[in-house]
Amino acid sequence: MRVLVVEDEPLLADAIAEWLRGETHAVDIAYDGAAALERLTVHAYDVVVLDRDIPAVHGDEVCRELVGWGAAARVLMLTAAAQVADRVAGLSLGADDYLTKPFAFPELAARVHSLGRRSRPAAPPVLRRSGITLDPARREVYRDGRYVPLSPKEFAVLAELLRADGAPVSAETLLEKAWDEHADPFSGVVRLTILKLRRKLDAPQAVETVTGVGYRIP
Repeated sequence: MRVLVVEDEPLLADAIAEWLRGETHAVDIAYDGAAALERLTVHAYDVVVLDRDIPAVHGDEVCRELVGWGAAARVLMLTAAAQVADRVAGLSLGADDYLTKPFAFPELAARVHSLGRRSRPAAPPVLRRSGITLDPARREVYRDGRYVPLSPKEFAVLAELLRADGAPVSAETLLEKAWDEHADPFSGVVRLTILKLRRKLDAPQAVETVTGVGYRIP
């Protein structure tokens, strides 16, 4: 999934991003509301982890703007305010979930994962196709019963291909969903990751190239 973390405390923002990247998500960071709105106009995020009290543009306004655009991104609002009235106010703005500080990183990651599922068409908890079994919760992949160790990026790309249910997925879409904004679109990282996936999944070849379109798992 593609996640935007909006948090004005750099250490906390970086810690959240590092944890979520460890969960195979592509993560961008914005340290104020203006930067968040700029990124939201460029990238299609699945989840936005949004601190409510941020500079430049308040988190409430960022949430209002996002909801007003009709964006598919789900919003997890973070705040130090723990009163019921504060939570109700945050949810009334259009936030999908609300988490008070301090929080446990595993809980935040679980909530992000849950919101990410809601931002997409329903998919089975375990993805299966062409002898491949991918379990997002356990971060495990098997091919014909054989365990396949994958890097986080390989796992993310494979998950996107399996979710497509046989339809081709463009390299641009894979880059958008599995890498953050610092990825160079001309570096060939998608092609190299596909090559590594094919090698690790072994014969028969699981990932087909659809000329001029992208890649698919038939």
